[in-house]
Amino acid sequence: MAFVVSDEVLSTYVPVVVYWVFSGIYGLLGYLEGCRLHPKGAEEEENVASKLQVLRGVLLQQVVQIAVVTLMMKVVGDEGMAPQQPSFLVCACQFLIAMVVLDLWQYFGHRYMHVNKFLYKHIHSKHHALVVPYAWGSLYNHPLEGLLLDTIGGSLAFLLSGMTPRTSIYFFSFATIKSVDMHSGLFLRWNPLQVCFRNNVAYHDIHHQLKGNKFNYAQPFFVSWDFIFGTHMPFTVEERKGGGFEARPVKDD
Repeated sequence: MAFVVSDEVLSTYVPVVVYWVFSGIYGLLGYLEGCRLHPKGAEEEENVASKLQVLRGVLLQQVVQIAVVTLMMKVVGDEGMAPQQPSFLVCACQFLIAMVVLDLWQYFGHRYMHVNKFLYKHIHSKHHALVVPYAWGSLYNHPLEGLLLDTIGGSLAFLLSGMTPRTSIYFFSFATIKSVDMHSGLFLRWNPLQVCFRNNVAYHDIHHQLKGNKFNYAQPFFVSWDFIFGTHMPFTVEERKGGGFEARPVKDD
């Protein structure tokens, strides 16, 4: 009897595997000083959270994520029957809808956690303990923030787009890769994620800086909401003396 893994199970666990695989790849690329937005050693010098704390926090969020997605798939799934996969065009439209839904949810949730001083101090500041972001720390959040912004946001994107569990495997994996890339701290000119998306590693690095803390909230795909609601901060990426790059806010005259 053949061993078959359902799309629901793959949708739950594949993004977790993708997270660590791509974090490992970016981690290896991080040894190249010429593509870093921060010099080597900056993580240890400037970040408040230790890497052990980050590891524990990320693993906790992934456990919660697996639990919630498993429950969601059981509720919406049809026991014993896999839904028919729609045409490529329909899947592409559902993918785009899911991207917009997740972006909208993340923008307003993320922005409110900065505006509300209590939420920032007790919840969102945990993520900003990484002043110098790195790939496998992208999911380092307070558990409540991880649940509300990432897990519930992703679940809403899945439900409102009408995508099948099979399509969601690709969507959740893509969203995971995009988040890891944004926090990688590596400015890679050849990286299609950084070429095709204006919301890239440099854009999000500005947000983690003190001057950009109340700007560039949008994540993980588009910059539209920042432009629409006046929270976009322009910036430049310049070569850093000694090698690598630096993202710098552009001051308004």
